Order: sequence, then C-alpha cells, then structure tokens
Amino acid sequence: MRSEGESQVVNEIAIGNVTIGGNRPLVLIAGPCVIENEAETLRCAERLKAITSELGMQLIFKASYDKANRTSVSAFRGPGMAEGLRILARVKQEYDLPLLSDIHGLEQVAPAAELLDVLQIPAFLCRQTDLVVAAGRTGRVVNVKKGQFLAPWDMENVVGKLRATGNDRIVLTERGASFGYNNLVVDMRSLPIMRRTGCPVVFDATHSVQLPGGQGGSSGGQREFVEFLGRAAVATGIDGIFMEVHEEPDKALCDGPNSVRLADLTDLLGQLLAIDAIVKGRKG
Repeated sequence: MRSEGESQVVNEIAIGNVTIGGNRPLVLIAGPCVIENEAETLRCAERLKAITSELGMQLIFKASYDKANRTSVSAFRGPGMAEGLRILARVKQEYDLPLLSDIHGLEQVAPAAELLDVLQIPAFLCRQTDLVVAAGRTGRVVNVKKGQFLAPWDMENVVGKLRATGNDRIVLTERGASFGYNNLVVDMRSLPIMRRTGCPVVFDATHSVQLPGGQGGSSGGQREFVEFLGRAAVATGIDGIFMEVHEEPDKALCDGPNSVRLADLTDLLGQLLAIDAIVKGRKG
C-alpha cells in the first residue's frame, strides 16, 4: 500500500458506457436491493436513467437476483439467478445500462459473468478466497464490499488476491463497520485509505445506515441519515456512491428501512455532484 503522504493515483476503469476513477466525476450505482418483480425493476431502471441523464451523471444499475445473506430463513430472497438474470438482461437491452449484481457461490460466477458488467462480492464473503479468485479470473470488473469486520488496510489483501489473477479491474466499497450489536458506524478515514490501493472507491450510503438484524427477523435502518453520510463521503474525493432505491421503501421486500425514495433522489444527487465538483477542482 502507498505511504501515508503519497498522492493517490486511482485507476480509471471502463464499465460499459461508464468510466469510474481517475479523478472523474462521481458515478452512481443504484437500484432496488433485490428484484421484486420484472415490472418494478424496469420502472426503477427507467426512472434512474431519466434522473441521472438530467443531472449529467453516469449510472450503473444494481439489483440482486438472490439475497443469500438474509436475517431470517423466511425472508424474501428474490427470483433466483436464472429469472433474475433474464430480467436484468431486459434492463441492459432496453436502457443501455451497465449491470451489477451479487455473486454468492462458485456456481454463480460463470453464468453471472456472461451478462453482468460488474460482479459484486458481498461484504460477508470478501475473505472467501475461492470466490474472489474465481470472480477475478472472469476478467469482469469486480466490486468488493469491505466486510463490516475488516479494517480498511486489510482490503489490500483482497486486492492482492484479485491482482494475482491478472485482473486489475477492481472497485472497493465501504459499507460501515460493526459497532456493538445491531449497529454500524462509518470511519471516513477508510475511504482515502482504501484509495491508496489504486482502486476506485465507492461509498455505500444506504447499507451504512442499516441496523443489521435490528428488527429481530430482519434488518432495520435509518434512511434519514443517508444524506449526511453521503455528503461527508463525497467530500473525501471518492469515485462513486452506492444507493439502494425504491418507489415505496416502506413496502420494499428487502432493506426498505435504509433505502432511498426515488422521489427524493434528484435533490440528493444534485447536492452530491456539487460537492464532488468542488473537491475534484471542477469549480469554486
């Protein structure tokens, strides 16, 4: 890892029609936590594309076809890989958006890589060497969420596993650290520390306000704090912001308490883009 005083030179990575890193403008990774149904997923993609096009912001569409790390065995997990990838293929075809989704097991890597532009390693699995290496070997961009149990400098080892496959198309995402029971806290120092790897760094503004397992059979969340943490993170000079969004978060089947209402997104993104422009020297 680069020394403390060394300037951060962050790789530029092309992801479909999006480029992230290299002091470029902030990129949005957004979508519903999980694919609830086809119609809603397509509406969300259409709305996100309209919002980001109006703001001149680049977008990567995110939705999970399976949420394998739910709190309860009875929790909604999504439509499964085959149906989920079919729906995501429609998003790509109809809206020309790069796609990101989670992989949870080795058997998912190859079929997911056929469609997805970004393979995401969930935070709980970021130390699973076989999964990380298999994702790296596909040549796809790999986004690794930093485990809630890891220090930011520990992500250098994860990056090393991926680079050992010959793949340097790596993105790292901060999503908060465990802080006692059912709570997370964000150490903003982690963002510049992880950027010393040379990898673009994303802040997950919605999972960082999650209260894991906080509702007994499901996780809670405090979406009212998304805007505050998001503004603070963008002020550090990060490369992307990750948000789970929903038309009606209180009715969402997964992560509703920490998801952002689509209706509230334009104003929030406008604030974040203004901060990003100042920090990266584009105005002011």
